[in-house]
Amino acid sequence: MSKNKQTQLNIAYPVGGTQKMITIGDENVLRAFIDKRMAQEVDADILGPEWSGYVFKITGGNDREGFPMKQGVLTPGRVRLLLGKNSSCYRQRKRGERKRKSVRGCIVSHNLSVINVAIVKKGDNDIAGLTDTSIPRRLGPKRASKIRRMFDLKPEDDVRKFVIRRKIEREGKRPTYKAPKIQRLVTPRRIQRKKARKAMMVKRAA
Repeated sequence: MSKNKQTQLNIAYPVGGTQKMITIGDENVLRAFIDKRMAQEVDADILGPEWSGYVFKITGGNDREGFPMKQGVLTPGRVRLLLGKNSSCYRQRKRGERKRKSVRGCIVSHNLSVINVAIVKKGDNDIAGLTDTSIPRRLGPKRASKIRRMFDLKPEDDVRKFVIRRKIEREGKRPTYKAPKIQRLVTPRRIQRKKARKAMMVKRAA
């Protein structure tokens, strides 16, 4: 395999929030991923004895020109698709806008420069910089239901007391705390506004 055509493997460990990039220099190692689809699992033993017992799940990749893989496109090559709202590999700028974009199919081929995988099963050995460390989350949950689930709260409990605040320190100034705006929070004021809006709609229809 030539140096400019080497494929990199981007390995993510979701449990610890870490990532590691390794270069696949052996053609035999790359063959284990070729013709596999996104979301398929691959044994990591072929990377070496330290990866014994690990299992990867293919989550995506990019080719040498930077075009991403798209789930559901059953081809190893590149295609042009008309993409709209809620389509992966495309972000809608205007309401109702659709655009034809070049994407790569969900089947792994030799033309990929980066293959993204995630560890779904941990082996016996720890991998330095990947499974032996853990990066704490910088931000807590914003949605009210997720905050309740995190702290095991009841529906009648006030969620606003349990929001995770971030401490911001500035040189020569007092530290301040920043909290996210809670999404989907049901308050008495919100219920009152909803009732008033509903009454107005009934009045207009009468």
